[in-house]
Amino acid sequence: MYGTPITVDDVMTQTVAAVGRRAPFKEIVEMMQDWQVSALPVIEGEGRVVGVVSEADLLPKEELRDDPDAGYLQLRQPVDVAKAHALTAGDLMSSPAVTVRADATLAEAARTMAREGIKRLPVVDDAGLLTGIVSRADLLKAFLRDDQDIVEEVRREITSYLFAPPTSAVRVEVADGVVTLTGRIRDPALVPVAARLVRAVEGVVDVEFDLARDGGTR
Repeated sequence: MYGTPITVDDVMTQTVAAVGRRAPFKEIVEMMQDWQVSALPVIEGEGRVVGVVSEADLLPKEELRDDPDAGYLQLRQPVDVAKAHALTAGDLMSSPAVTVRADATLAEAARTMAREGIKRLPVVDDAGLLTGIVSRADLLKAFLRDDQDIVEEVRREITSYLFAPPTSAVRVEVADGVVTLTGRIRDPALVPVAARLVRAVEGVVDVEFDLARDGGTR
């Protein structure tokens, strides 16, 4: 019944900037500037992701610049002090890296980002090798989906099952990602089910109803 969801593979960036464990501090900063990213995967061997180094990992060095000794007392987490004196990606990175598979749904990736408080995820294959990167902005691409595509999926995958004629007659309209179902239905108890299923369709912003019960009772 359900359509094929958009996956990380559909929206991720395949050309990824990455660094090795031995990459020096300045090289990391330069790569972030050149690629206009806030974090870089750290890889070893054939491209296995072993960590991620972010702007947050680099900032402690600046925090301790004015008074290095005071930093030991002011910083709450000892790891920040260690990173303030770190010189390479291997010492700076957060490890193990939080990653995602290419076949994960956008919802799964979004939940991982929210849970871990991060803005981007390295995408890895079964062997842990880097294949891409997905960011918060990438996950929002689903909302660029054409309204007519959403109409067709909602009709095909949802209303044709829940509100099948001749007992029900439901029209589907979509404007700026907001789905509106109008018409007459036999069983109002199916409305909450329809709401949940429609909201799960990729690109749907919200769902509204203008439905009357078959027989004329609203």
